[in-house]
Amino acid sequence: MDPVFYVMAILGCGDFQEQCQQARIEPVRYQSAAQCQAAMAQVLPRHTDLSYPTIAATCQRRGEQMARSEAKPRHH
Repeated sequence: MDPVFYVMAILGCGDFQEQCQQARIEPVRYQSAAQCQAAMAQVLPRHTDLSYPTIAATCQRRGEQMARSEAKPRHH
């Protein structure tokens, strides 16, 4: 079973954080969502090169549990 960790997705958004799209993923893995969120203030300034009016970030869970949650339900 793979360990669970968190990554920070950098989002490029329109004005007022509308219509956000994932632009990139930070290469750092965090042990918890709280650690990931705490790092956002230091990480976001490194991504101002993206050509979006607003840059945002979100922490995403990765590992074994996420792989199972992405399974598509089967319809009979």
